[in-house]
Amino acid sequence: MAFSMNFLLSSIFIPVITPLFLLVLIFLYIYNKLQTNKHHPIGGTVFNMFINFKRLHHYMTDIAAKHKTFRMISPLHGEIYTTDPAIVEYILKTNFENYGKGTYTHSWLGDFLGDGIFTVDGDKWREQRKLSSHEFSTKNLRDFSGVTFRKNAIKVGNIFSEAANSNQVVDINDLFMKATADSIFKVAFGIDLDNLSGSNEEGVRFSRAFDDSNELTYNRLVDISWKIKKYLNIGSEAELRKNLNMVDEFVYKVIQIKSEQMNKSKDDFSVTKKDILSRFMQMENRPPKYFRDIIMNYVLAGKDPIAATMTWFLYMLCKHPEVQDKVAKDIKEATNMKEETTNVADFEARVSEDALDKMQYLQAALAETIRLYPALPLDPKICFSDDVLPDGCMVKKGDMISYLPYAMGRMKFIWGDDALDFKPERWLDDNGCFRSESPFKFTAFQAGPRTCLGREFAYRQMKIFSSILLGCFMFKLSNANEDPKYRTTLNIQLDGPLNIYVSARSGLHNP
Repeated sequence: MAFSMNFLLSSIFIPVITPLFLLVLIFLYIYNKLQTNKHHPIGGTVFNMFINFKRLHHYMTDIAAKHKTFRMISPLHGEIYTTDPAIVEYILKTNFENYGKGTYTHSWLGDFLGDGIFTVDGDKWREQRKLSSHEFSTKNLRDFSGVTFRKNAIKVGNIFSEAANSNQVVDINDLFMKATADSIFKVAFGIDLDNLSGSNEEGVRFSRAFDDSNELTYNRLVDISWKIKKYLNIGSEAELRKNLNMVDEFVYKVIQIKSEQMNKSKDDFSVTKKDILSRFMQMENRPPKYFRDIIMNYVLAGKDPIAATMTWFLYMLCKHPEVQDKVAKDIKEATNMKEETTNVADFEARVSEDALDKMQYLQAALAETIRLYPALPLDPKICFSDDVLPDGCMVKKGDMISYLPYAMGRMKFIWGDDALDFKPERWLDDNGCFRSESPFKFTAFQAGPRTCLGREFAYRQMKIFSSILLGCFMFKLSNANEDPKYRTTLNIQLDGPLNIYVSARSGLHNP
């Protein structure tokens, strides 16, 4: 009887106890691993990112307000996102060699940007970086770009002047996109795109296809099915392919034109050295695609970021008219303007290089705009080997770790309790001079070996445009309650028009 009872108890409890015991062992093992290998808290999943794609950067900012660094669960690999300046410094500088674009980043950006400087590592990156760095430091390019920026600023100013005289609204988002496209094509490639006049239909189609390709490519970051769609040529991937075909048709035509120009002027170094593409095309044994990828990366860097920043800048000045008045006063004092000007070109002649250097409040207002609306809102890196971050947490080989410039600009632990306020004064010292912040805190231009080569180039273009336009005009939103949205692209663009009213600041008339 006793034997039967023991057998019965064993047959009942052992099947129950054994799984429970195994679960306890598994729990203890996982707990021990987590204690040994510290991990960041979970913020959500890539599915959450996908359904919040239209407001992705707001969504990530909300999570970052709770966790400086967090994980998003993905079936593909580990994904870590951070707003911690110490971690940013570690991956961009201290352990730079262990974090790069990697094959994953190249795979989802490759169709759009190819093997350009923003998608490659190692020797390919160093080669392009070295030549680009040299070009940005030359006086020839500085002078050539300055003339181009001023010409296009005058064109924009004349459009504003006509709008002021006729009391018509102007879509500044569209206008600045056209102006910066014209500028980058002239400076980088020596091509007159002429988007501002609208006379070049090919150029207009290219710009539209480029912007759409940008957004569709960025969608791959959160769409885990994009490779299947690409293989089947359906949905967003079919749309991307169509747009990239239009982009490539235009870009290869530019390369052909530039090649013909250079062949006709082999002995004229003043011609071949003016634009950046000419310098690259002097390299031997390079296929057309090599130059296609360079063009795509330069357009991405030189068109959208500056256009978007200028649009956000005027938007913020319209929302804060007291700041707009201070910027205008800064420009007036720097140009020593005491009498009225009759047209935009007359005022442009007053904006000397010395005057631009004196516009400290203007630069502070631009930096404050970039803090809140950084051109690159999210920047991913791939970990090349297992590592431990400064906060003690693990990151494994193949994991993606991204820092979040958009969220960082809104973090109170970085900028103080007034982080969400538009306050240019935070960039000025006691003498009213502009002061820079740590690039690991103000991450809009990256940091370390990959620091943006065009940072000063971008500031100069924006200061030229801003000084000429704000020296001549006052701006007001056509809709005071305007709350513009952004397109979720590689660079943060406004989604749709931003209409403003323009009025002359100093008795300008329509030229």
